[in-house]
Amino acid sequence: MKTINWLLVVVTGLFLYSCKFTGGPQLMPNVSGKAGEVVIVINKGEWESDAGSSLRSVLAADEEYLPQREPMFTLVNIPENAFTSIFQTHRNLIIVKILPDAGETKIVYQENVWAAPQIVVTISGPDGEEIANKIQQEKDKLSGAILMAERNRNINNAKRYEERTLRDIVTLDFGGSPYFPKGYSIKKKTDDFIWISYETTYTNQGIFIYRFPYKDSTSFSHNNLVAVRNFILERNVPGPVDKSYMTTNLLVEPGARWVKYNRRDFVEMKGLWEVQNDFMGGPFVSHFFLDKENQNVIALEAFVYAPRYDKRNYLRQVESIIYSFEFF
Repeated sequence: MKTINWLLVVVTGLFLYSCKFTGGPQLMPNVSGKAGEVVIVINKGEWESDAGSSLRSVLAADEEYLPQREPMFTLVNIPENAFTSIFQTHRNLIIVKILPDAGETKIVYQENVWAAPQIVVTISGPDGEEIANKIQQEKDKLSGAILMAERNRNINNAKRYEERTLRDIVTLDFGGSPYFPKGYSIKKKTDDFIWISYETTYTNQGIFIYRFPYKDSTSFSHNNLVAVRNFILERNVPGPVDKSYMTTNLLVEPGARWVKYNRRDFVEMKGLWEVQNDFMGGPFVSHFFLDKENQNVIALEAFVYAPRYDKRNYLRQVESIIYSFEFF
């Protein structure tokens, strides 16, 4: 009996030790569903009227700065009576509840309700019109929350399956680095420019890290960032034929905004790239931020070349990598 009690103490201690360092027992199933997919639980009548129309206008709008039309998210409608355990583990869930006695219309955001890492958004109100109005009021927050959930999954996967040597190399030159998942490798490296890519037969997902001197606030002006970008890419990213090189497609003017994320303020620029004197092209996302210690602007750039495929999810994968940047 003493032996059994002693074994029980040891097993319990090991269990508690494991919980302490792994965040507790892993009881929740992994999420299901495809990247960029959102399951919307709403009855057919409401899906085809105000509430459903409002959700489609926000979440199925065209994704900006892609070379062809693609929706921001792929929406899947499930009626309430069909919302079984099969769908409860989906990565992105929106549940719409029409409650005639509801005193207010509200949107509630939750994580990991039935699976992990999951986002569940519950929208409730007295009727479809009130819910539609609430969705429009919070459209940026709603789409942003789902985008962040998608991004965080990509970042966590990059950290879990990291190609650590790449982070060490980039950190040595730039003081910090994104997290690169397995499969990425260095394609080019100079003193001020590193090109890291993941290539298959028909796709190319690339990351550029480079820097240039900071002068004053005009260093972050739209025109200056485009001009510096074009200058650096012309020098470092040749195309497949003689006198060809990567540059910015100015027929679709890149968009830029200031973003605050993970204790960094940076200019996020989105647009289309092309190869001068050739026919290659695709989407890109760039982050430009100040390295105060060295008085340089550091640029992180993600781009995709996938002429045979839709590009939304490919771009979000590499965009997540540059969002994962940390100073070390």
